[in-house]
Amino acid sequence: MRWIWIDKFVEFESGRRAVAVKNVTLAEEHLHDHFPGFPVMPECLMIEAMAQTSGILVGQARDFREKVVLAKISKAVFFDYVTPGDSLRLEAQIGTISPEAAGTSGRILRGDQLIAEIDLIFSHIDRNLAGKKFPEENFVFTDTFMSLMRDVALGAGTRPQGRGAGEEPSTRDPQASTLFPPPAPQATPPRGRESQA
Repeated sequence: MRWIWIDKFVEFESGRRAVAVKNVTLAEEHLHDHFPGFPVMPECLMIEAMAQTSGILVGQARDFREKVVLAKISKAVFFDYVTPGDSLRLEAQIGTISPEAAGTSGRILRGDQLIAEIDLIFSHIDRNLAGKKFPEENFVFTDTFMSLMRDVALGAGTRPQGRGAGEEPSTRDPQASTLFPPPAPQATPPRGRESQA
């Protein structure tokens, strides 16, 4: 199972910055236990949401050729609780980027209110762990993660009108194919080998 902690991107400037949104709802099972009678989004999941926002920004800056993983949380400061019904805006910006790593800074806002400041460092594992054998397919940037960017690639963070499920829009943003190339096909695990939860 792969958890996605952002709902969609609403802004994306290749190699510079990205803005994603996350709507927090009681449909998220973890909120029923954290805490009973006072549900709040765990701070570690806010960090994960920022890591996904920033990580996709860093990965896209290198055309998703590298597997990008979170290496370090440089700063995580929280100013308020996040509760069901809140709509969060995650703003990420690349501070530094090199072939081996990248540093990002980010803010989480609820409306105009600052909720958190989170700075992260990512590693490009294909460059940093030479000699280690990793699968050829990019197990970090899966179809699920790539689907978060489709709306932004098609323009202004909105879905094209008049499009049925699985249909491609009739007109595409000329940058869509270069900013967000279609993901590489993922291997399907053989039936009967899925873990039982």
